[in-house]
Amino acid sequence: MYQLTFLDKVPEHAILHEAGEIARNRGHEGVTKFVNGVLRNVIRKGVPKIEDITDETTRIAVETSLPTWLTKRWITQFGSEKTREIGLSFMEAPSQSLRVNENKVTVAELQAELSAQGIETERNPYIPEALMMEKGSITETQAYHNGRCTIQDESSMLVAHALQLEDGLRVLDACSAPGGKTTHIGEKMHNTGEIIALDIHPHKTKLVDKAAKRLDLTNITTKELDARKATEQFEATSFDRILVDAPCTGFGVLRRKPDIKYSKTEADIVNLAQIQKAILAEVSTLLKENGILVYSTCTIDQQENRGVVEAFLQTHPEFQLERVQLPEKMQAYVKADYLELVPTDIGSDGFFIASFRKKLIK
Repeated sequence: MYQLTFLDKVPEHAILHEAGEIARNRGHEGVTKFVNGVLRNVIRKGVPKIEDITDETTRIAVETSLPTWLTKRWITQFGSEKTREIGLSFMEAPSQSLRVNENKVTVAELQAELSAQGIETERNPYIPEALMMEKGSITETQAYHNGRCTIQDESSMLVAHALQLEDGLRVLDACSAPGGKTTHIGEKMHNTGEIIALDIHPHKTKLVDKAAKRLDLTNITTKELDARKATEQFEATSFDRILVDAPCTGFGVLRRKPDIKYSKTEADIVNLAQIQKAILAEVSTLLKENGILVYSTCTIDQQENRGVVEAFLQTHPEFQLERVQLPEKMQAYVKADYLELVPTDIGSDGFFIASFRKKLIK
């Protein structure tokens, strides 16, 4: 079916023959007749036209290959046209972006080094330390092995900016694996201060350790711990900054992980929102007065994003939402003080960031 519909260089007779042979080898003669019957019917009649589907939700779901329940949900949240645009964007090939470790090399120097090796990059227009891959592979280069760059989506790079980092701070990364944001924090603090990186799984804390070692960051300490039990291990008001990059449905990264839309359900959204609220409530007591707590997800579903933010503020009056601090060219995308980035905005993964400040007690 895919060949008949999308691959115009493969002759119909070749498709029929090959499909028949596969059916015969994998099944039996009855399967072969069934496959041939379906394909010949499509050749005679063609496939139904999407625009002939009268129900709007079903039409958008079919056109964008999104589950009907998710399409209906997003139409409520974003409207029909934006849901369609988001869905179509998830069918595009994802781009690859690099984060330059500016403690070791400038962006211009790395770009020139890679160019000499036939690897073409472009400056990211929104994030100063980001490069977009145009041609070539980075993982086998000395620049990558020596920690001069990291593969990271540009939307994820915004988190370190939102934390408003300074040298010498004590930072808690409550859900750190695989370490992209953790190491970015380490770089932004110029390998000073202390970053405690938590993850519930030991094999994932090892990923953070490996990333820190490659980048020569010595200010990161990993700990196997469920963030919902963080107060059992750390003293109250002992961190200057806290990042909760929470476990989520991942609906912002469907370009890279399309299986998510088939494996996740509405029940998962509800359950994850409860986990997100629990983590925020637990770690909030660990933040110093006037400290900053950043909440981020790689989903675009509003129940996990603005819904969690509103619930946290209602139950934690000692915190106030403040405008997310991002690179200058990203400020236009900050609405209602938080960032709700969808793939059609800058071509990145979908992402959400909210920033809270703990009020000073007078």
